Amino acid sequence: MADSRDPMTPDGEVSPYDTDYQVGQDNIIVNVGPFGLDIHNRVFAISGIAVIVFVILTLVFQSDVAPLFKGMLNWLTSKLDWFFLSAGNVFVIICLGLVFSPLGKVRLGGTLARPDYNYVTWFSMLFAAGMGIGLMFYGVSEPLSHFSSAMGGTVAENGVRTDWAPLGGASGSAEEATRLAMAATIFHWALHPWAIYAVLALGLALFTFNKGLPLTIRSLFYPLLGDAVWGWPGHLIDILAVLATLFGLATSLGLGASQAASGLNFLFDVPLGQTTQIVLVIAITAIATFSVVAGLDAGVRRLSEANMILAGLLLLFIIVVGPTMLLFSGFFSNLVSYIEFLPALSNPVSRPDSNFAAGWTSFYWAWWISWSPFVGMFI
Repeated sequence: MADSRDPMTPDGEVSPYDTDYQVGQDNIIVNVGPFGLDIHNRVFAISGIAVIVFVILTLVFQSDVAPLFKGMLNWLTSKLDWFFLSAGNVFVIICLGLVFSPLGKVRLGGTLARPDYNYVTWFSMLFAAGMGIGLMFYGVSEPLSHFSSAMGGTVAENGVRTDWAPLGGASGSAEEATRLAMAATIFHWALHPWAIYAVLALGLALFTFNKGLPLTIRSLFYPLLGDAVWGWPGHLIDILAVLATLFGLATSLGLGASQAASGLNFLFDVPLGQTTQIVLVIAITAIATFSVVAGLDAGVRRLSEANMILAGLLLLFIIVVGPTMLLFSGFFSNLVSYIEFLPALSNPVSRPDSNFAAGWTSFYWAWWISWSPFVGMFI
């Protein structure tokens, strides 16, 4: 069975996934430590050792590993850009198919299940868990970067810009460059990332709450691997999920600490450098840990709602002191531009903007995929 109870789904139907596995049978002990942690011995040990070794090696050999990591990043995003772009499109198609098919009417948790939170709280937690720091970091800088590239990119012999300009640039037209910049930015933060999150979240919710399997990434593979997911194939899946989550969070945390350090330097002359960023990382991690330990209602929910209130106040400030009518009209025109350029931006092959597709879009899709175990499980 999936656990020690009868293999029944929440709506009273017999689960088709009847296994001999019991939740916690591979764990060190139930309720370890002061916070009630329940640690899986193999996954935790191997993941922990791998992380410690990685951190020590990168700290000791910083000058040696930096070119290695940069080379790996460039190779993955340039050689596998077609794969990342294609995968992103597949996730969107799957989500749209679920929305418009009878499967979209399946109630997660069973026919009697009802939501625990209202939409405001729900979307606040989704926003904070899914994007938060990244969106604040790139919200202004990315459109400006794309606009600059679209206006001033290097022109190849055939007259097509092939550098970092989205879709090859705008041929010197400021209006067209603006439309391209906003469409590319929305493309990176709209349907595709949330589709990546949603597919994993739906799979986890279905197999956990409707089929009675453990809330772990390995459960998604039960239809493919059967009881092998409770052995080393499943252990490796969870270990990879842990490592992917850690590296994805490290990327966002690094960007957030860099942004916060720059803001503190501008406002209060706090010195820039690694020391400031390390202190910020420790502080942010401590707050996040406290929110998790405090629980969903007392910690994550309240911090998420506070985050949305601050974001709303910032939005209100920009609307009031900025070009109000231009902002409102631009909102709708930018959505039109996004829809117009979506097919070209989603195209995985024969791109005139190979550097943009590899350096921006492929990086983003890899980033979202690495975040998906964490965000999908949270959702």
